[in-house]
Amino acid sequence: MKRILGSLVALCAAVATFGLGLAPANAAGPRPVVFVHGYTGNASNWATAMSVFRAAGYGSDQLFAYEYNSYGDNKQNAAGLASYVNQVKSRTGASQVDIVNHSMGGLVSQYYLKVLNGNGNVAHLASVAGANHGTTFASACTVYETCRQMLPGSSFIQQITAGDETPGATQYATWYSPCDGVILPYTSTVLNGANNHYVACQTHIGYLADTVTLGAIAQFTKS
Repeated sequence: MKRILGSLVALCAAVATFGLGLAPANAAGPRPVVFVHGYTGNASNWATAMSVFRAAGYGSDQLFAYEYNSYGDNKQNAAGLASYVNQVKSRTGASQVDIVNHSMGGLVSQYYLKVLNGNGNVAHLASVAGANHGTTFASACTVYETCRQMLPGSSFIQQITAGDETPGATQYATWYSPCDGVILPYTSTVLNGANNHYVACQTHIGYLADTVTLGAIAQFTKS
């Protein structure tokens, strides 16, 4: 009897171990998402996006919003993003995160991935009306370093666009529209090597409440 019981225990242990080994890689759910706001923005900008992502299967404990100083220096803001991503990884146990950015958040994100070599920590990057090649609209606020960096042709823009605009194994996607009104020219958002989505008519701030676009982004990050 003892021999039979011992065999059963060993068999159950083997089955349990084998079952764990076959568990799907995404059993724990999607990767955590870090949202990066634009110029003068804050975490509240992402209230609708987080609601859409939760409806798409994300838990509230997988959604994070990074806040930075819109009037400081985007190099420092990118360094802060690097630290924040590491905190999210530590808190969630994830090996990578996904990043969703808006407007000037595109510059912060691109500097982190390309110049600070953060692309290994990021599986997907979604840039929504990102100022990825700058915007002439920034000429209205050049009293601030971040706006000077956001001007087309600035040394900052040259640094993040030189060579490969989508480095590493990260999957990149952008959403851009001729109705943007803030990213000028609106094609500034487009990144070479990314999956660039043309949106027929959406305003710069309108994206933040655009549940259709936000839903498409949620599906992109879950892929």
